[in-house]
Amino acid sequence: MASPGVTQFLAVALAVCFVTFAFAFDFPPLTGRVVDQANVMSAESRSDIESELKDLEDKSGIQLVVATVKSLQGSDVESYANQLFRFWKLGQAQKNNGVLLLVAPAEHKVRIEVGYGLEGTLTDAWSSVIISSAILPRFKTGDFSGGIERGVDSIISVLSGDTADWQPKVDVRREDASADFDKLIPILLVLLIVFICWYLIRNANGGGPGGTTTRGGGPVFIPYSGSSWGGGRFGGGGFGGGFLGGGGSSGGGGASGSW
Repeated sequence: MASPGVTQFLAVALAVCFVTFAFAFDFPPLTGRVVDQANVMSAESRSDIESELKDLEDKSGIQLVVATVKSLQGSDVESYANQLFRFWKLGQAQKNNGVLLLVAPAEHKVRIEVGYGLEGTLTDAWSSVIISSAILPRFKTGDFSGGIERGVDSIISVLSGDTADWQPKVDVRREDASADFDKLIPILLVLLIVFICWYLIRNANGGGPGGTTTRGGGPVFIPYSGSSWGGGRFGGGGFGGGFLGGGGSSGGGGASGSW
């Protein structure tokens, strides 16, 4: 008979597993470098930014995408942005050089989500300064196109190393290694629980070590795993329009803001 501790752990794991699998974001399709689902940008602004982002990707390989969404679907902006980034697989797979500028007008939230490979350049401090100095002042006046344009220009400036004008404004506060590790502990615990749930369900569906996993019963979504299962719904990073994510990922680097 299992000990009380093991029984309690399995109960918690199954509860987390149920919530994890039951909650699936209805993400917008990746139709281009600008996805204005909330319809808050002018056609001219969308076109100009698309061209600017294409030029950035052609020259550097960095995949910067702008997204406005109708709703965060009950989630916080950090979780939603991280999962959308991973769902779209922004940036090159080997370099993880993607960036997502996410705007949620209904919740008055904005986030810059940064791929693993760019965290040393587009740091959390830079992202925070860009949001507070370039984006939020315009969002507060209802100028979403202007705020996004300024945000994109600023992000590209930092990625290009053109930050001389920003230096006096930046408060470079670095967290020590222990603080960073403390932040990782909850994520590692969730990953462990999710893996256990995945393994149990895999075996229950007829799969096993070295076997074939049965995929069925509708789509499921696993936070922080970077993958999704079911019906082929989540295969790949792009949808129509010929624009695709490159297979990159993000670990939650970046910054958020509200107005």
